[in-house]
Formats: sequence, structure tokens, C-alpha cells
Amino acid sequence: MNQDWKIYTKTGDEGETSLIGGSRVPKYHERIEAYGTIDELNSYIGLIRDQKLEDHSKSILLEIQDRLFTIESSLATDPKQTIGKKLPSIKEKDISLLEKEIDFMNEKLPSLTSFVLPGGNVISSHCQVARTICRRAERLTIKFTVSNQVGELNIKYLNRLSDYLFVLARKCIYDFGGEETLWKART
Repeated sequence: MNQDWKIYTKTGDEGETSLIGGSRVPKYHERIEAYGTIDELNSYIGLIRDQKLEDHSKSILLEIQDRLFTIESSLATDPKQTIGKKLPSIKEKDISLLEKEIDFMNEKLPSLTSFVLPGGNVISSHCQVARTICRRAERLTIKFTVSNQVGELNIKYLNRLSDYLFVLARKCIYDFGGEETLWKART
């Protein structure tokens, strides 16, 4: 590790943080809430990737983690400031990849006839927790985007990612011998 770069800067000790571009905002700012929740999601997806999944799913999850950093950098950039380099952005092909993966997994799964209760096995449960974190990240990003343009593809990606995580959870139940529990509403 470069000795000149320290993990602690002490610049956040007063409750503010810097955006890309240098502006400072309170750590409770809705922009920070949005990208902080995406960071939480990214960490949780790392936990899923560390489970005993087949290599293809691990590869897709690694790609997803990279895209989540892309969204975080978009949210962390102050549009009023000039930065010296071009940052990556979410593309339609990133969303298409998730859709393709969802369709591929769904081809091998039984049709849904009811809502599915989270659970079934540990890996599936981890996927369901990640799905709910993703939904929260999506809500916070939408809330922030209402007054600040941060890219509609970011929201679209998060929406599709939650669908992907739901289908991956179902796939993990069937791949690893769990049991899918359908919700039976009491009437």
C-alpha cells in the first residue's frame, strides 16, 4: 500500500464528508444516505459471492459489485464542480445483462404461483437480505434524484438488480437442496 495515502484523514471528524469535486456535505445528507446504502449492498453482495456458488454466478456478482461502485461514484460527484477525469456510468447493456441472467435462471425454475417467503437455505437468505438492501438503496436514490439529476439508468439498474437477487435466491434454493416456502395468506 502506498505509504502516502492514509485510510484516515480526520476530515470527517466534524460530521461532514467530501464529494468528488471537493464540496463538503453533512454525513446525514440524502446523497450520502443513498450511496452509503449502495455501499452496504455492495458489501453484502461480497458476502454472497464468498458462498459456495458456481463460477458463473460469482462472475456476475463481481460484475454487479463493479457496477455498484459506478453508481456510488455518480452519486458522490458534485455536479456543480469540475473534476479532472471522466467517471464510469451505467449503460443499457449493464441492465440487459441482468435481464439476460434473470431469464436464464428463470428457465430452470418452477413458475411462481404465490409470493415466496424469504429463507430456504443460508445462501438464499443472504440473497433475500441483499434484495431488501437493494430496494432501500433504490428508494433512497429515487428520493435524492427527485431534486438532483443523477441518471435514470442508476435507478433502473437498482430496480433490475433487486429482481436479479430475488431470482438468484430462488435458484440457490433449488441448487443447494433447500425448500421454497410459498406464502399462503390466511383469509
